[in-house]
Amino acid sequence: MSNHAAVTADGGEIGRAQATQAAACGVDFDRRMNPILLKPTSGRRSHLVVNGEEVSLTDAVGYGPTTNDLKPVVLDAFNSLRQQFDWVVAEGAGGAAEINLLERDLVNLPLAAAAGIRSILVVDIDLGGAYASAYGTIELVPQHLRATIGGVLFNRFRGDPTLLDSGNTEFRRRTGIPILGVLPALEHPPILGVEDSMDITVGPTPRDHSIAERSGGSSRPVRVTAIRLPHLANPSDLDPFAIEPDVSLRWAVRPEDLLGSDLIVIPGSRATVRDLNWLKSTGLADQLISVDDTSPVIVGICGGYQMLGRSIDDDVESGEGRVDGLGLLDVDTVFAEPKIVRRSSGTLGNTTLDGYQIRWGRPAGAARPWLTVDGQPEGAITGQATGAGTEPGGMVLGTSLHGVFDSDPFRTRLLSMVAERRRRSYRPSPTTLSEALDAQHDRLADWLEQHADVDRLLSLGAEATEPGEGPGWTTGLSGHR
Repeated sequence: MSNHAAVTADGGEIGRAQATQAAACGVDFDRRMNPILLKPTSGRRSHLVVNGEEVSLTDAVGYGPTTNDLKPVVLDAFNSLRQQFDWVVAEGAGGAAEINLLERDLVNLPLAAAAGIRSILVVDIDLGGAYASAYGTIELVPQHLRATIGGVLFNRFRGDPTLLDSGNTEFRRRTGIPILGVLPALEHPPILGVEDSMDITVGPTPRDHSIAERSGGSSRPVRVTAIRLPHLANPSDLDPFAIEPDVSLRWAVRPEDLLGSDLIVIPGSRATVRDLNWLKSTGLADQLISVDDTSPVIVGICGGYQMLGRSIDDDVESGEGRVDGLGLLDVDTVFAEPKIVRRSSGTLGNTTLDGYQIRWGRPAGAARPWLTVDGQPEGAITGQATGAGTEPGGMVLGTSLHGVFDSDPFRTRLLSMVAERRRRSYRPSPTTLSEALDAQHDRLADWLEQHADVDRLLSLGAEATEPGEGPGWTTGLSGHR
């Protein structure tokens, strides 16, 4: 479940976490890596994406019976990946012992049992009660699910792990299941690849999420502020700023949070009209539209771009029809089917950009495009870049292309322009985004190898049945077919 999506080469949607994991494995991602994706629109309703295609809108109650039809989809995807790759990791979600939901569980111990593979129980020891949590999980689940558990990993431990030795021995005596490692809490959590917008909190030193608010390295860094929309989607658009030593990054939820910004980013949204109404109700909209020569540069991406226009006509996502936008860009957006989901390439002069598009909205009108995307003029701009500076007046840019900041040359070009316009200090990062991602993956791999029994983990993986020869799905707490 995530509103943070990635687009496969053939135009399907999967969760960003699965795309990040594929990158760590050195392979391109595809639909099979996330056969079922739920994209929440509210606390109770989600869009259901099956094998990369959005198929329906569902709620927590209605989704239950649907899982019976989805079980073969999940198992087929898993077995197909196993036939192609030597190793496949099936990541769980939520809790493994949610006995009220076992009938609909597609991703945890029931999948391990159906596929004939072993499972590893990972426990966040930082929350306290780790032994009780692991023991309770093992005791609560039925025997056929318990039999899949080959070991336990404690994660995010703070202190001397030898203090756990006697407890680990007693745990194995009682359960027959070994503790395969105690992973220490990372002193510097990963800064790239936030799994979902729920992981983003506002304020100083948020707890272990990826796009943390951070201070720049120079005495006058470029101050980037991203608006923390209630239905924020695809926050990885902000990831690249985390590798820039001369950039500070913060999140805004109030008008005063925008003060002192040099660059304001309105990210994508899974509920564009609702988030536009939120901007208006909080006073953030009024702060944004007071654009003049001294204003920060504003960039809107996808839903944020649509909000910056004159109007949005939406009978697809919100059903609210026509609503007024912020009026900062000469575009009008109409929501229409089919949904646009594709990878895209763009250019700005001699600068290239690779990204993706996920949207219902079709912005159009008298806008001045500033990018070329898939060979066509794209985006809208007010104020005109001339070299590193701009003509008098505020500068507002919008684009439907996610991932624009991933391009190191484009990000450098934009931040250099903002720095000169706002009289800030900026030197480009000496590290590319790709290099930073590789270094992060290597660091996590080293961390795991140092603190976990990797040989035992590998031997458990080797116990898997051949693809397609597992016992298949079972039903009920007792495990009967």
